[in-house]
Amino acid sequence: MIEIQVLRSNFNKNEDSDNKSYLETFKIQKTEQMKVLDALNYINEHYDANIAFRSSCRAGQCGSCALKINDQVDLACKREIEDGDIISPLDFKVIKDLIVDKSDIEENTKLMHLFLERNGEYKNIKLKKLKSENIKSEDIKSKNHKSLNSDEDSSQFSSICECELIDNSKSIDTKKVRTCIECYSCLSACPVIKKTSEFLGPYYIRYISKFDFDPRDVGDRTKESIDYGLYCCTSCGECGEVCPKNINSFSDAIEKLRALAYQENLGPLQPHKDLARKIVETGHSVDKLNDGFIETYNKIIFDDNSNISDDKNNNFDSKKNNSNLNNTNPDYDLLNSNINLKNPKKPKIAIFTGCMVDYRLQNLGFALIDVLKANGFEADVPESQTCCGSPLLRTGQRDLVAPLVEKNRETFKDYDLILTICAGCGATLKNDYPDFDLRLNVMDISEFLVDSLNTNKMKDLNLKVTYHDPCHLSRGQSITEEPRKILKNIKGVEFIEMAKPNQCCGSGGGVRAGKPEIAASLVDDKVQMIEDISVDAVISICPFCQFHIQDALKNHGLDIKVMNILELLQMAYK
Repeated sequence: MIEIQVLRSNFNKNEDSDNKSYLETFKIQKTEQMKVLDALNYINEHYDANIAFRSSCRAGQCGSCALKINDQVDLACKREIEDGDIISPLDFKVIKDLIVDKSDIEENTKLMHLFLERNGEYKNIKLKKLKSENIKSEDIKSKNHKSLNSDEDSSQFSSICECELIDNSKSIDTKKVRTCIECYSCLSACPVIKKTSEFLGPYYIRYISKFDFDPRDVGDRTKESIDYGLYCCTSCGECGEVCPKNINSFSDAIEKLRALAYQENLGPLQPHKDLARKIVETGHSVDKLNDGFIETYNKIIFDDNSNISDDKNNNFDSKKNNSNLNNTNPDYDLLNSNINLKNPKKPKIAIFTGCMVDYRLQNLGFALIDVLKANGFEADVPESQTCCGSPLLRTGQRDLVAPLVEKNRETFKDYDLILTICAGCGATLKNDYPDFDLRLNVMDISEFLVDSLNTNKMKDLNLKVTYHDPCHLSRGQSITEEPRKILKNIKGVEFIEMAKPNQCCGSGGGVRAGKPEIAASLVDDKVQMIEDISVDAVISICPFCQFHIQDALKNHGLDIKVMNILELLQMAYK
């Protein structure tokens, strides 16, 4: 027997339905491969519980049984039931128990004219007649309805229904987005639509893309997508994670629509244009405030007479950048790292730093060198590397990325392995560079270190920490367990999981630059989760998340340090 809980509610239009919700516990006899839908049917049959829920095909094709299991959206007919599961409805207005009201979604779909538009004249006629004369679908199919008797109307109908060959050179593949089964899981899971009405949601934007990518459609779809919040998406990928058809609305639709907007001079937003100009001119997405990590590190390595603490031109202060934990994070002696890449018996490893580590979080770069050294690894930090191009790709400015790829191609061509310490950079090198015919052997630092850490050299840290999953690491690279395993192996570290560690903090997709109010609202939720568990530090592997969450904690008056996992390891090895 297993025990599960179901969130029950009985909607009353005259009362607040939230006050009527409660969890009810049931014990059920689990059978082999028993699905959530089977469990709900079992409960109704054996307990006469009369739980209300939707289901139809039982094959993952209709989408009607979408709900939440342990706060994660899934289809009841596909997800296997497990002991301790909590079943609840999607994040919409509840009618009863697990049945939600989808009428607003369907009304929006109707009002947005989400059908292939061949010409404005036919569109207007069709909408008018469907509204005033109540044409039925069988009348349309048979062409017997009186509104189609005139030669003019028949000609219009024939032209819209006539099959024609599509010039593939003028179209974008829509096979993936056309597999949507309208379960609306993406709308329930999307964190942005819970924060602003400016973004209509991934389902609608994806629907628009289907027509914008079709050369037969004459609608002004790109502009429509902008009006409905094209630049509000953070690229978190949660819509793709919950989609039963594995449609990632950002990569499969939104990013492509942003590229069309750029080509048509309708986008991106001005902050994104400014960022692009900076990358093209400097090779970095952030301004240089102090001596960069790459420059400083290579100067030390190749100049035997240099000393980081005596370099008058170096304005980087390790202790200042770690003021919240400076009592447990002493400076390091980089000159003892003895990096040597000429040993033929070892793989030739390079570090791709990313813009933030080079120009903002230099301490993180030096932490990586210390951790590699402590575990017997050697690596190079090539000076000619440049921005990976992720900020340009996410905002649709794709044609500006090719020169960056070519420079990195030349920089890393002779290396066996590329290590990344930024989730966004790693995801870009792994997932986007193959589109430019460049396939590098890339590993996130947590992948590389997870089974190679020498724990005997570590000291006890006596710290309570939690972990924030960067979207571009957890969903972009499917890396979630490796960082947790590392944290649990660090001596003296108590690991506490926050409520929703993989919920987007709002720093990605160009939103922090272009829609800062949305980014601020999203990170406020993350701050609350962190405050609820009373930890000393928040650990992550994304400089952008780190910067964003740290700013938010400071703004809320919370003295909690946000650190990269490498900084924590560096402390353990001191």
